[in-house]
Amino acid sequence: MLITRSLKEPWLGWLERHRGWFGEIYYLLDDDLLAAARDFSVPEEYRLRMRELVCNVQPRLFTLADEVVVCSEELARVTRHHHPRVTILTPALISPLPDYEHHGRARCNIGFHGTRAHLGDLEAIVPAIQATHEHYPQSDFEIMLGENAPVSLKELPRVYCPAALKWADFLEYQRGRRLHVGLAPLWPSAFNRGKSWIKVLDISVMGGVGIYSARPPYADVVTDGRDGLLVEDDALAWQEGLDRLLRYPRDTERMAKAAGKMAADIGNAEKAREFWWQRTKG
Repeated sequence: MLITRSLKEPWLGWLERHRGWFGEIYYLLDDDLLAAARDFSVPEEYRLRMRELVCNVQPRLFTLADEVVVCSEELARVTRHHHPRVTILTPALISPLPDYEHHGRARCNIGFHGTRAHLGDLEAIVPAIQATHEHYPQSDFEIMLGENAPVSLKELPRVYCPAALKWADFLEYQRGRRLHVGLAPLWPSAFNRGKSWIKVLDISVMGGVGIYSARPPYADVVTDGRDGLLVEDDALAWQEGLDRLLRYPRDTERMAKAAGKMAADIGNAEKAREFWWQRTKG
């Protein structure tokens, strides 16, 4: 049995009562929930929900699970304080890579597709987005935070703020969406240290070049200037990164294609298949 992130109380209680009916249970975890509960840069509602999971749900899941499967080395280090059997399975590329015909278009699509937990990260680069919006009238922006998007961005023309989608719907959406540039800021925090590089895959599936914070997990897989840009924690540095990609579209297309090849390599789905195949054989 696979359990991802959380489990509602009726099912959790039922599983505890009937644990003997099942073989091995694997608990899949993609975030440091305790760090999220303590991080005041994330929205209060989200922080309180994480606190509820950490206090009342996650300890019971740790008890039920034979193995905890996490998405990054740092998250594994933290999780080993709570469970004796923790393994790492990095994200797999489960969507096809696109063609890159959209890079020949005159208009440039720039997107942020993080969750509301990364609102603080986005707010740190708002000045860079505003400056780019002003200097490049051929640019269009998509901030997928809906009503949670910063007001300073929602009020700008050419900025679209669709509501966040459930995971399955987002997978379907991104397969048809095309970006030139994807934004993945990740400011230093205990919560962000546990993150994986899944945004590298997301941006590549949409045909874009990512601008990433110059720290792990992105610095572990992205080569600056070849398959993405790694920038420091400064809004001006993010503005310069955007300026570089919009000013030199041929370089941007070249990096987008290289990013797709890199994503196919690090996200090789065969690794995930082999990971679970080994466990079914047991």
